[in-house]
Amino acid sequence: MPDSNISDSPLPGLYIVATPIGNLGDITPRAAKTLASAGVIAAEDTRVTAKLLSHLGLRVPMTPYHDHSDERTRAALVARMESEIVVLVSDAGTPLISDPGYKLVRDARAAGRHVTTLPGPCAAIAAITLSGLPSDRFLFAGFLPNKAKARADTLAEFAGLRATLVFYESGPRLSASLAAMAEGLGDREAAVAREISKMFEECVTGTLTELSARYADAPPKGEIVVIVGPPGEAVAEEADDATLDAALREAMGDKPVAQAAKAVAKRFGLDRHDVYARALTLKDFGKEQA
Repeated sequence: MPDSNISDSPLPGLYIVATPIGNLGDITPRAAKTLASAGVIAAEDTRVTAKLLSHLGLRVPMTPYHDHSDERTRAALVARMESEIVVLVSDAGTPLISDPGYKLVRDARAAGRHVTTLPGPCAAIAAITLSGLPSDRFLFAGFLPNKAKARADTLAEFAGLRATLVFYESGPRLSASLAAMAEGLGDREAAVAREISKMFEECVTGTLTELSARYADAPPKGEIVVIVGPPGEAVAEEADDATLDAALREAMGDKPVAQAAKAVAKRFGLDRHDVYARALTLKDFGKEQA
């Protein structure tokens, strides 16, 4: 059974506290008590955390801690952990999940400080439970890169994983990202979850192509999680050297070499780099014969 005998005199150190992702009623009693006991709260955005403290009727000193915080800021917080409770929070959900914080945890451990976590809301986990997609194995991938090539390269890394994929996304980028996922991963089953735990909570399911079309002219508002199902069980075609060469020549008729190699490698279940090397050989041989 869960241990309810939590000490009334918690040790000084670092406390990683999950906060609500929407509904303020999701704050746990233990989290509220720890916030009240803090000597300082290291907050991603103090203005956001101030709203939570106001809801709880608390006045606790805060200091910003975010992606741009430097080593001196971390050192000052680690020093305070020797005699005070330092609470780390993000704007919403569980700190360190696509949020700053791991360097502070690392430095606190290196200094021998007490480090513990208070589990609670996490948008990625909540969205998986809403999606109806396989949850026995999943990969949290955070936000995709902004630039098209970097985004395509990232998706290529994930394409062969037999796992459900979890992404965070913003409304203005949603349709383009869904289309890129369909291109890079195949047109898989997916879900778009937003406003989780709030009044207008929504979870829309469909293929990546269908969802991209849905949001093309109506970008949604709010925090968004995209859940993409694992690849299907399609069996790759078998190919001898002659078949592979013929497929490459056909593909290179209307595609650049790299795209042709990628498509043929996927069709036959072969290593993309090996197929690309073969495509270059065929292209060079064709030039010699011309």
